[in-house]
Amino acid sequence: MKLKKTYTYALVSSLYSTLLAVIIAALSYYFITPSFGSFSVLIFVILFFVLSFFIIQYRAEHFIYRKIKNIYKEFSNIDTDEFQRKSVTTDIESLSQSVQKFVEGKELEIQTLTEIDSFRRDFLGNLAHELKTPLFMVQGYVLTLIEGAANDKEIRTKYLNRANKGVERLVAVIKDLDMIAKLETDGLHLNIEIFNILELVQNVFDLLEMKAKKRNITLLFDRIYEVPIFVKGDVEKIEQVLINLIVNSIKYGKPNGTSIVSIDPYNDQKFQLKVTDNGEGIKEEYLPRLFERFYRVDQSRSREQGGSGLGLSIVKHIIEAHNEIILMKSEFRKGSEFSFTLEKAT
Repeated sequence: MKLKKTYTYALVSSLYSTLLAVIIAALSYYFITPSFGSFSVLIFVILFFVLSFFIIQYRAEHFIYRKIKNIYKEFSNIDTDEFQRKSVTTDIESLSQSVQKFVEGKELEIQTLTEIDSFRRDFLGNLAHELKTPLFMVQGYVLTLIEGAANDKEIRTKYLNRANKGVERLVAVIKDLDMIAKLETDGLHLNIEIFNILELVQNVFDLLEMKAKKRNITLLFDRIYEVPIFVKGDVEKIEQVLINLIVNSIKYGKPNGTSIVSIDPYNDQKFQLKVTDNGEGIKEEYLPRLFERFYRVDQSRSREQGGSGLGLSIVKHIIEAHNEIILMKSEFRKGSEFSFTLEKAT
C-alpha cells in the first residue's frame, strides 16, 4: 500500500529518532541504571516511536499546509477557508500541479485582459479618428462660409455640398455604432420567414447598380438559376448583409472588374451564399482582424471610399444571430470571397 509522502517522511524521521533513543536507552541501561530492565526499555522504545511519529507527522503536515496556503494567498484573494486541508497535505505532486494550473489560468487571464485593453485603446482611437475627420471637414467649410465665402453663390453651393457629405458620414457612423450597441446589449430580434434568396440578391444588385457603374464593375450571378432558392431568415437583416458585402466588393474590386454572387448547397440543411470579387485581395496577416470594428487594411484608401468601418462587424453579428457561420478567404492581388450560410426552407 502506497503511503502518503508526509507519512513516509514522518516514518523515516521516527525511525531515526527511535534509533537514537535506543542507543541512549542502551547506554543508560549498561552504564547508568542496570536494574532498569529490558522490558521497560522495550516499552520506552515503542512509546517513543509512536509519539515521535505523530508529532513529526503533524508538524510536517501543518508546515506544508501553511506554506501552500501562503502561496495561494500570494496568487489571489481566494477564500483559503474553502481550501480543504486534505487536498493540501496528502500529495505534494498533485499540489504542485494544482498550483501550476492556477498560475497558467492567471497568466491566460492577464493575457486576455491585456488584449481587451489593447482592443479598447484601438477602438477609442479609431472612433475618435472616424468622428474627427468629418467634423473638422464640416467645421472648415462652415467657417469659410462665415468668413465671407457665402457671398459667392458657386463657392457657397460647393462648400455646402461638401459639408453635407461630412454630415452624412457622421450620421452613417452614428447609425452603425447604435446598431452595434443594440446587437451587443439587447441582442438582435429576428423576424424569421421563408423567402427567395435569388430575388433578394437581384434587388440588391438593382439598388447598387449606379454605385457599381461609377467604378465600371459588373454585378452578376455565377450562373443562370432556373428555379427559385428558398431559405429561412430575417429578410431585412439578410438584405443588409448582402448590401454590406457587395458594397465592399465594389469599393475594393478592380475597376472594370466583377462582383459575383453564387448560391450552392453547404450541407443537407443549409445553403452557402458567396460574394466574390477580383480586386486587390487582402494579405494573410490582416485576415484575422477584418471583422473588428473600425479595422481597415488600407487606411487612406478605405476612408477615400467612405463608409463607417463597421460594415463587416455588423455582418458578423447578424449572421451569428441567425446561428449561421460567416467565412472568408482572400489572396493578395487576386481577389476576396466572403460567404455565409442560410437554412434551407423545408
